[in-house]
Amino acid sequence: MRILQLIDSLEAGGAERMAVNFANALSEKISMSALVASRQEGVLKSELDEKVSYLFLNKKSTLDLKSIFRLRSFVQKNKINIVHAHSTSFFLAFLLKLIDPTIKIIWHEHYGARVYQSRMDNLMLFFSSYFFSSVFVVNHQLEDWVKKNLFPTKVCYIPNFATSGQVHKNTTFLRGTDEKRIVCLANLKNPKNHFAVLTVFKELKLNELGWSLHFIGKDYNDDYSILLKDYIEENNLEKSVFIYGSQNDIQHILAQASIGILASTAEGFPVTLLEYGLAKLPVLCTNVGFCSEIIEDNSSGLLFDPSDKLQMHKQLLKMISDKQLRDRFALHLHKLVCDNYSKNKIRDILLSQYNT
Repeated sequence: MRILQLIDSLEAGGAERMAVNFANALSEKISMSALVASRQEGVLKSELDEKVSYLFLNKKSTLDLKSIFRLRSFVQKNKINIVHAHSTSFFLAFLLKLIDPTIKIIWHEHYGARVYQSRMDNLMLFFSSYFFSSVFVVNHQLEDWVKKNLFPTKVCYIPNFATSGQVHKNTTFLRGTDEKRIVCLANLKNPKNHFAVLTVFKELKLNELGWSLHFIGKDYNDDYSILLKDYIEENNLEKSVFIYGSQNDIQHILAQASIGILASTAEGFPVTLLEYGLAKLPVLCTNVGFCSEIIEDNSSGLLFDPSDKLQMHKQLLKMISDKQLRDRFALHLHKLVCDNYSKNKIRDILLSQYNT
């Protein structure tokens, strides 16, 4: 098999990370594993294995003909037979199929909030899906949505997996007191719900107990980011709440933390939770999307309804108050991730689906 992962960017997002993970994992097993980033490069480029063939298109618009034909040339030169298009890159894959009908297109949906949308919200996706050989999804809610809203096609649930990634120089050192650091690994945007985490941290006065809060993820320097920073400043939290932006040394960062938190109002299958598990972090997590399938409440972490602030209060207070509980959660989640979401296990599932 000769397979191309197609993704819009290599910024540190969940779909982007999985495109890189799949390309790297497949490079160990198939004759050609490639990755094309269409619109933007980013920090994840450094995670690509040297065996992965790579192209950046620098696509400027939806119908950038030069980029489309560059992609076709790359596909033909490398004798690619399967294009695995992630999330919004489906349209570029559809255009490629129009000018190279021999290519097999697989679309991979990572966007959990899609389940709240209708077919009318996704007309371009609906028409493009006629050309998909199959659709991969990251949770069963999305599987149901695809069956109801797209052209009849084969739909398969493919779990995400996490790896320690390339070994990077340890450059990010978290401020705050050891064993009292809460980390939130999520890009600064909706629906990641950073404000809920921040307000609960403030209302519980965790800074007065020596705890600190650390936001790791791309800072878009937009209204969302500005409001977040203003809240930190207005509430005199600058010495206990820190924003770091995108970083490469994620496992080094997580090794310095005491609790991992994810508060999104919508999720597909967050790789963040797998990364927390690999780092042996106890987790406080939203119950949306596939999260409750990964985090077993009161077994490998604590769950909460992101729309219920009091519930989040209660669960965070319970977590910070009991070190033995945190240790038990951390070990259980680590074992769960290693047993169920390993690279080799998910790669075997992926290869079996490519062959059907």
